[in-house]
Amino acid sequence: MTLPHAPNSTDARLELLTAWLHSHANRYALDLATLVPASSDASFRRYFRLAGKEAEGATGGTLIAVDAPPPEKCREFVQVAQLLSAAGVHVPRVLEVDAEAGFMLVTDLGTASYLSALNQDNARALMRDALDALIRWQSSSQPNVLPPFDEAFLRREMELMPEWFIGRHLGREVDEKTRALLERTFALLIASAKAQPQVFMLRDFMPRNLMVMPAPNPVNPGVLDFQDAVYGPITYDVASLLRDAFLSWDEEFELDCFVYYWERAKKAGLPVDADFGEFYRQLEWMGLQRHIKVLGLFCRINYRDHKPHYMDDLPRFIGYARKVAERYRPLAPFARLLDGLEDRAAEVGYTF
Repeated sequence: MTLPHAPNSTDARLELLTAWLHSHANRYALDLATLVPASSDASFRRYFRLAGKEAEGATGGTLIAVDAPPPEKCREFVQVAQLLSAAGVHVPRVLEVDAEAGFMLVTDLGTASYLSALNQDNARALMRDALDALIRWQSSSQPNVLPPFDEAFLRREMELMPEWFIGRHLGREVDEKTRALLERTFALLIASAKAQPQVFMLRDFMPRNLMVMPAPNPVNPGVLDFQDAVYGPITYDVASLLRDAFLSWDEEFELDCFVYYWERAKKAGLPVDADFGEFYRQLEWMGLQRHIKVLGLFCRINYRDHKPHYMDDLPRFIGYARKVAERYRPLAPFARLLDGLEDRAAEVGYTF
């Protein structure tokens, strides 16, 4: 079999995916000669676009083939797609899946991501659409359906920072004093997260994973990359959306979005804190947990997985983390630690 657009002859996964697609070609009118990469991912998942149509009488277009080698999460993708769709959130429809092999064929939500489409004129409307979709998702929450974002999970994520950012990237030993400071900071953030109401949580609800849907009947946004969904703190996805890896907003716009979400969530019956000041603190501390994780995660993706382009966004997360840590007295020691890490970064040639 001749592989379309194969990057090299040793891509065994692409050969298997192409053979699997061939078995579904007639039902979905797949044109395998059009198979091309659709997008990249921080994980080992790959996405390909090809000409085809849904079996139920659609009139052509394109579909997305997903290569998600185990232990990537095909079963979870299917489960969460069903939950999101039932909540009224626009997601790809899964047409075919082989969970054992790690292949899926899903509908195509297009190429207009929020990240590429957002501008000064449309940001308010698009972000409000995203927050409304998030409220619909959270309003459908049920316990014991998705994995818990519990203390062990929270801690495991934050431990990426000392291992990969401080140790591997900056080449600094995590000594006893630093370890104790990190432990105190982690304990504060874990306690805050655990004290929040728990809801369905997407974890990567950010402009890169949101799609602008075309007229005539747009249901914005289309949501992608949701297979890692869990049951966790209510502020997490709001912080993820507004304090993103690839896009920053001024505080006035952030605050407008946070107030919009808080007011709409209350009206929807979601258990957000009745005091906006406390809600905002919860959100900021939750965001800091995510920022700590990402500092380590992006370094791991660079050094372990050989994907260096994520490193360009480390300064954004240092900025997020510093702003929050400086704003709250219990987190001031962590702000001073960041000062020292930036000094170390300058010494070894990394600038922020």
